[in-house]
Amino acid sequence: MRFAIATCLLAFLSNSVFAEDSSTETASRVDELLVKLLADEGVTVAPVTKDEDFLRRVYLDLAGVVPSPKESTLFGLNPDPSKRSKVINSLLESEDFGKLWGAYWRNVVISRATEARARIVQPAFERWFVDQMNENRPWDEITRTLITATGPVGETGETGLIFSHTGQPEELAAEVSRIFLGIQMSCANCHDHPTDSWKREDFHQLAAFMPRISVRREEPGNPRSFAVRSLEKNQRGRRGRDIDVDQIFRALDRNRDGFIVKSEARGQMAQRFDRLLDLADADKNKKLSKAEFNKTREAANNAMPGRGELEYYMPNLNNPASKGKLTQPVFFIPEAKGPRLRSGADDMTRRHALVDYITSPTNPWFARAFTNRIWAEMLGQGFYTPIDDMGPERIAMFEEVLEILAQGFVENDYDVKWVYRTIAKTEAYQRELRSQQSDEYVPPFASATPTRLRSDQIYKSLFQVLGVSAGTVGDIRGNRFAMTARRGGQDVGKLIFQQTFGVDPSMPKDDIIGNVPQALFMMNSGQIEQMIRGTGDTKLARILRKQSNDEDALSELYLLVLSREPTDTELAINTKYATEVGNRSEAFEDIMWSLLNSTEFISKR
Repeated sequence: MRFAIATCLLAFLSNSVFAEDSSTETASRVDELLVKLLADEGVTVAPVTKDEDFLRRVYLDLAGVVPSPKESTLFGLNPDPSKRSKVINSLLESEDFGKLWGAYWRNVVISRATEARARIVQPAFERWFVDQMNENRPWDEITRTLITATGPVGETGETGLIFSHTGQPEELAAEVSRIFLGIQMSCANCHDHPTDSWKREDFHQLAAFMPRISVRREEPGNPRSFAVRSLEKNQRGRRGRDIDVDQIFRALDRNRDGFIVKSEARGQMAQRFDRLLDLADADKNKKLSKAEFNKTREAANNAMPGRGELEYYMPNLNNPASKGKLTQPVFFIPEAKGPRLRSGADDMTRRHALVDYITSPTNPWFARAFTNRIWAEMLGQGFYTPIDDMGPERIAMFEEVLEILAQGFVENDYDVKWVYRTIAKTEAYQRELRSQQSDEYVPPFASATPTRLRSDQIYKSLFQVLGVSAGTVGDIRGNRFAMTARRGGQDVGKLIFQQTFGVDPSMPKDDIIGNVPQALFMMNSGQIEQMIRGTGDTKLARILRKQSNDEDALSELYLLVLSREPTDTELAINTKYATEVGNRSEAFEDIMWSLLNSTEFISKR
């Protein structure tokens, strides 16, 4: 028994050491190659940044919040040379890591939703993704679960991707390619791009993996009872989709002349008969032949997204009313190895086959897409920009460096935390900011790039600084979405903050800038004003009571809000201001308000 326990323990320690050594070794290889490539361009890299800036940066990237003053002080005083690696590991094991990145991946999917009711699945989707991140579930397994998901959308979070696009194969093909391969194919839905390798037929062969997905409301009268199901032939008949068109036509064609006229139509068909003539009456004789009647049935089915089809038909752009060309599933990346599909394969066989192709180690784009995206989030710029528009015709910056990271990701069995750990350990990630003295082009990654924080990072950091639990921000009266969210037990403040500060996380960082509503929110929020008062039991009031010396109080306030000590110039300006105001509490309220509304507070430096 003791031998078995010892063997298991040694195996665990061995795997842990391997993972640690692997990330450290890969980080070193990345830095070595990157420094060489930059030197070849005549660029000298910036030195590694000081402890206080590194700590704030890594806390925001791995936990979504600024460090507390105590954490900043203790980290700065710690002489351990491996303290940066240790704090990286500690943050990766915290629940905050999953909360931050679960929310991020929710936004990656939901921000591009074509289903107007996608918010129904949003809470369960985020909870599911948080669990996946904290459990460090491999990325290929997460991908498989998302693409093969079924179940009630309000309870089964992994249905989030499919429900966000009502199970429509064309929309899903575009999003699956974008999210998991970093490849934009949506334009190929309608036309061949003159310079892209992958054409319109490739796009529709990809969509042909997913026609048998049904997204239906399962409880009549309950607008939130949607579920994702597989549509198979035996289910189709029970749902009324396998209707005998000949039988219906014969019943309506009472005079048996081979046509249906308006006087023969009944019910809703009689009310819509003129519209049906406009749609299908090719010879304009005010009658519907059996072939024309069948076209109206097909058009009605196509106008109801989420119902699913047994087979996939590539639309005929020259004749949109036609059924189109029967198209079988074929994966568009020839290097990717996967199973051969028989004609008529069922839904789950098709979807699992698609995942096999996507996650295959021989598919070069799967690992690249994830590592490029995370690198861009943590360093402010990816090897490919935009991060979801990669491909053989696109030019990558320092592609050899990306290849080292992607290969390590594959070799570590798509270990998600391995990617974050490796990137955080690189000197490229830990470099200091460097001001650009001219308009000359400077290659990326030679120094740190300041980037604007995401809405959830600002939200958590704001409440960390104010010393209160995150909750409602702003008045929700009249905001039906917020009131519904509160009844559902969601963090309403976070959702309102997302509405004001949220952006599509796949956008290039340079395109994300502030706007007037965001500035007004921070400057005019009555709740924030109450929380920065210099009297009562606020964080600021406690600092002022504890520190009678203004310079000491300013040092503690700067450490609280910006995670750093004030410069001598800042000390001089602020102490002078406090003297001029004459009211210490009022002066420090103004100073704290200014720090919270500074670009530095809402940026990662």
